[in-house]
Amino acid sequence: MTGFVAEGVERVRREAPLVHNVTNLVAMTLSANVLIAAGASPIMSAAPEEAGELAALSGALVVNMGTLTRDWVEGAEAAVAGARTAGKPWVLDPVGAGATAYRREIAARLLAGRPRIVRGNASEILALERGASGGKGVDSTAGSDAAAEAAMALASRARAVVAVTGAVDLVTDGSRTFRIANGHPLLTRTTASGCALTALIGAWAAVLPDPLEATAGAIAAYGIAAERAAEIAQGCGSFVAALLDALGSLDGPTAARLARIA
Repeated sequence: MTGFVAEGVERVRREAPLVHNVTNLVAMTLSANVLIAAGASPIMSAAPEEAGELAALSGALVVNMGTLTRDWVEGAEAAVAGARTAGKPWVLDPVGAGATAYRREIAARLLAGRPRIVRGNASEILALERGASGGKGVDSTAGSDAAAEAAMALASRARAVVAVTGAVDLVTDGSRTFRIANGHPLLTRTTASGCALTALIGAWAAVLPDPLEATAGAIAAYGIAAERAAEIAQGCGSFVAALLDALGSLDGPTAARLARIA
């Protein structure tokens, strides 16, 4: 059941995929460090002049809606076009999708670009599927189970894997569903931890052919690293450093053994 977790950990480290991130300013450093710790190679650029070319050159593209500007939107759409033309997988993180009418509009436009994977919290997935407002800024006001029906509907409609992250994470392609119980509450007290997870999913999508397994495996590996980091962390600050160390030292067999996927 968890063999793909071991495979993903080892292939990311062995193949070192280039992951192009069109992401927000808050998330850039942690996302890049998480990718490096896992063995991948990050590049961060939202410049419309080069985003399409970079996406085509990369193993995968990650688009994160955290800080919206006109240039960012133009760059994101150029990157999506480049990834699609080159046949590269891309991952959408609809940060705060239900917070404002503008975010709902941009999220809908990006969703029309056919991401292979969508990762968000429950409020974001509910907003993306139902087009309604919700959430508290970029934070969720609902648990992952509350968005299970919406996630399955969105996966079927968008023909994408949808991941709803929370205390227990849910990943579905509309017909198959995984629940992942790895993780630690300190992740919720670390800014950009969810954004960094989306970047890691991009690395896994670059090396595993099944986007459902890539998504579930990346989430499990990240959660395992968080659990191991929390054992030695003294608080939020040391937790981030320990998380990166734990990701860097995680091996495939250990990840498969500790993954709690049902």
